[in-house]
Parts: sequence; structure tokens; C-alpha cells
Amino acid sequence: MFCYQCEQTARGTGCTISGVCGKDQPTADLQDLLLFAVKGISMYAHRARQNGVRDRDLDRFILEALFTTVTNVNFDAGDIASKIRDAGKWLEHAEELYFDSCKLAGELPENIQGPCHWRPAADLDGLLKQAGEAGILRKKEKLGEVIAGLEYLCLYGLKGMAAYADHALILDRADEDILGFFHMSLDFLSSEHNADDLTSLALKIGEMNVKTMGLLHEANTSTFGNPVPAKVRITSIEGKAILVSGHDLLDLEMLLKQTKGKGINVYTHGEMLPAHGYPKLKEYDHLAGNYGGAWQNQRQEFESFPGAILMTTNCIQKPKESYMGRIFTTGLVEWPGTIHVKNGDFQPVIDAAMASPGFIKNDEEKFITVGFGANAVGSVAGKVVNLVKAGKIRHFFLIGGCDGAKPGRDYYTRLAELVPKDCVILTLACGKYRFNKIDFGEIDGIPRLLDVGQCNDAYSAVQIASALAKAFRTEINNLPLSIVLSWYEQKAVAVLLSLLSLGIKNIRIGPSLPAFIAPPVLDVLVKNFNLAPIGSPEGDLSKMLSGVV
Repeated sequence: MFCYQCEQTARGTGCTISGVCGKDQPTADLQDLLLFAVKGISMYAHRARQNGVRDRDLDRFILEALFTTVTNVNFDAGDIASKIRDAGKWLEHAEELYFDSCKLAGELPENIQGPCHWRPAADLDGLLKQAGEAGILRKKEKLGEVIAGLEYLCLYGLKGMAAYADHALILDRADEDILGFFHMSLDFLSSEHNADDLTSLALKIGEMNVKTMGLLHEANTSTFGNPVPAKVRITSIEGKAILVSGHDLLDLEMLLKQTKGKGINVYTHGEMLPAHGYPKLKEYDHLAGNYGGAWQNQRQEFESFPGAILMTTNCIQKPKESYMGRIFTTGLVEWPGTIHVKNGDFQPVIDAAMASPGFIKNDEEKFITVGFGANAVGSVAGKVVNLVKAGKIRHFFLIGGCDGAKPGRDYYTRLAELVPKDCVILTLACGKYRFNKIDFGEIDGIPRLLDVGQCNDAYSAVQIASALAKAFRTEINNLPLSIVLSWYEQKAVAVLLSLLSLGIKNIRIGPSLPAFIAPPVLDVLVKNFNLAPIGSPEGDLSKMLSGVV
């Protein structure tokens, strides 16, 4: 195996024996083969779309296959092998769609070469042998480090974008341009190309991801309402309990409906924290609060949680035996040995919660505040602008992104603590757990820490920045705004490409740079966007406040 898609990859170069995330070699290799298969499907699907023929179920399979291979989603080699066999069927279907579309258009099919001619082997050993030819090392050997790295930059951006598109599709929101873009991009990545073409595609992926995050934003707000500032309890309440982690708000709502009146308190964990700001979800009195912190601490936090645990979307780690019988997965999340809940029927989770002791007492009340999306901040934008003009707000810092266990992430805590009291911090994604329980106070009634939401709510952060730029009649790059990102997995890659596609410069990223970005590629990003690795909190803060890149 060889995998370098996440920030914690071994030695900063690549995992070769087993994944730092917990993937074993068969799982990692089969994920490579699944990606190869979806390229083949898209080669036909892209051409069929050009002839006006499309298939929504096929589109959904592509999104789910890409999302399945995102870090910390699916660790079950058997399940991925099953998806690969499904991919073989979809590939044959896509070929038929293309050939039929050519007949309708009165044209001859192209003689295309590449992954579209792949078919799955008959058994697992055969699939693993095929996977050896579809992996990163083979690609690097064939294309060299730079071109291969750029290909995977694009592919990882597409993976992150697929996660957001899949969330939107679950809420019945789809955009044909976005769905078609996946097929076009995967088809492009199946042919020969140069560094300039790949760099151009990466920025197009960022541009399309902005649209995708906007689609998901609309899906979430039209379904659950616009987030509003809300106090969230971060200490436990006596009673039976269920903990929900991940990102899927619809799963949370279905669970809340099924637990209503049963005497079970539902707590959020990790990236589910922003759920407390959505009005429709706030209506459930038994949405009791938030428990724990970011995903990488779950093995300790889940062990001490006295109830059932539901994992939606990504973020799962290898469960401990101590809670193996009360952790459940749903959607695309799989871990061998856990019970997988399907079709939104959470009765097994409820039964496990009722059989668990629950919290035996109320802990001391403590709260944090969430819900500062674009709509909420926009409602006080005039006041914020006046505070800037009056010199009461000197600078804005967007400090957020993925969290992780690798050393160096205390940088973000120390940076937030050092931010002067006349400055405001915007934050999003699970990186906020590094400092979101610190009381930063207010500036004339405006909280100094504004929690924008999940990683996909980078869309809201851009809207906030755009509104400020409009109010000051300037560009985002001229605002007193500094962006400092932490990254871990592929959704963060998609967000970074989105910011770059908008022309936003001077972004700092850490705690380390992606292993798949070779030095020549980094040179291009530095030259065109002033992208920089983080340094020391004190040094970076001084530069940002003085306007030095």
C-alpha cells in the first residue's frame, strides 16, 4: 500500500504498512481500485452526458464511491470489495448509456482507452492484484512526482467536493452542472495532461466546490432554518444518553424524532456541534448539549460516555472493545464488527442507550455559543463595520479547519490566545475545539469568537468576508483579515482549492504541508497565492497584524 492523502501520513511522506488512520493494506489498496473504477465509469458517463443522456442513480454511485474513500469513512475491506463489484456493473451500464446516446445522436462512439476497459476480477485476491496496478506508486512511477501529485491534488479535491454534494443529495438537492463536472474531471484525469492543465483543473474544482458548498448551505438552511446564535451546554445531564458524531444533520433529525418522549438525551460530538444553531433542530428539547471535543479524542471520550454512540459520515477511529457493543455506524461509515444501521431505523441505537446506565447526575452547567453563520453575522454587519471604522475592531482572524493528533496543532490554540482583545476570531470545522471553550469576551456586544459552523460552512465564512469587502468598497484581500487553516483530510483540500479559486491570497496552512504537493507545485502556489506554511504563533501574528505576508 501507499497512501498520502491525509495530513498525518507516516513520516510526512506516505503510509506503506498500515494507515495512521487505522486502514489496513487490503482496505487501502481496494480504495485505490474503487477510484480507478469510478474513473472508468465517468469516461462513458461524461460522453453520454454530452449527448444529453444521464442517470441520477449512476451519479449518486460516483459521489458515494468517492466519499467512501475519504479518510476515516470506510475501513471494511469486504464492503469496499462489494462496492467495486457494483462499480463493474455500473461501468457496463455507463457503456450502454454512451453507446445508446451515440445512436440517438447519429454518431459513431469514440475509440477511448483507459480505465473504462477495466472489469472487476472474480475474487478478492484478483481484486487486490488489480489494485496493485491502480495505486499511487504505480502512478508516480509512470508520471513522476509532480504530475502524479497534481493528479492527486485534483482527485482529493473531488473527494472532498463529493462529500458535500452527497450531503446535499441526501436532502434532495442536486445540480446538473456539479454532477456533470465530476464525470468531466474524472475523465480528464484518465488521460494524459501537463502540469498547467492540472493546476487549471484544481482551481476549477475549487470554483465548483464553492457552488457545491452553496448548494449544501441552501439544502441545510431550507430544511432546518438559518442558524442563529445559541448557547450549547457542554456538561452532562442525568439520564439515558445517545452521542451523535459526524456531519449528517438529517440523521440527527431522524434520531431526534425516534427518541422523542423516550427519556433519552441526545448529545452532539465533533462536527455535529453546529446542529444546535439550526432552529428546526433546536425545537427538540432532548437535544441536550455537546459532549467531548474533536474526532481524534473519541477513543477516550467514547469509552467514558455511558450510552450509545452513532457515527454518521466520516471521523470514526478504531473502536475500543469497551464500547464496541454500543457504537453504531450509518450511511457510508463502516468499521468491521460494528452494527451498521440502515434506512434511518435507529431502534438498535435506542435499545443500546436504554440498556446503558446513562449519566447518574447533572454536572455543573457550562456553555459555549454557536450559530454565527452568514445570516446571523449579516444581521449585525452594520454594527461590525461601525466598530471597525471606530477603531474598536482592528483585525479579523479566520482560524479553523480540521483537527488531528499530530504534534504541532497546539499552534492554533496559542495563536487564538495571543490574538489581541480588539480583534475578532472566526472559526469553523473541528479545529475550533482547540480553543472554543476559552472565554474570549466581547467587543461592544459582538462576541470575539464567532463559530461559523462545519467545514462546509467555509461558504458562510466567504459570504461574511464578501459582505465586509462590499461594505468597505474593497476586495477581500484588502480587508484586515488573515486566514490560518489547519488541514487533515480531503474536504479541507477542497476548501483550500475553493479559497484559491476565489483569488484569496496570503493563507497560512499547517501544521504541515500536503505530502502530495511536490516542491515545484508548492512554488507555483506560493508565487501565485502567497500560500505559506505556519511558523510560530508569535511571529505569524506579528506579520499578520502588520500586513506582512
